[in-house]
Amino acid sequence: MLFLIIGIVVVLIVVFAAMYNGLVKSKIHVDEAWSDITVQLKRRADLIPNLVNTVKGYAKHESGVFTAITEARAKTIDASAKGPAEAAKAEGDFQAALKSLFAVAEA
Repeated sequence: MLFLIIGIVVVLIVVFAAMYNGLVKSKIHVDEAWSDITVQLKRRADLIPNLVNTVKGYAKHESGVFTAITEARAKTIDASAKGPAEAAKAEGDFQAALKSLFAVAEA
């Protein structure tokens, strides 16, 4: 009877240890995925100055659009460190500013 109780306790410990390890692995995967997202957002934001300089040559009268792009880019870079919700909001603002830049480029 004692061996049965010890066996059940050992099995429960092994099951809980396996569940804990699974949760730790999941957290690591989430952290890695968020890091990948942050890297891609930063890379995208770093490419914007080249795009702005290219468009500036064609549309010198649209300085408000360039100011909005610069501000949105700065917010996107800063928001990545604050978490997913802030990063999503900043990325939405950044996309809106990019749409206006593309509209200027097409005109």
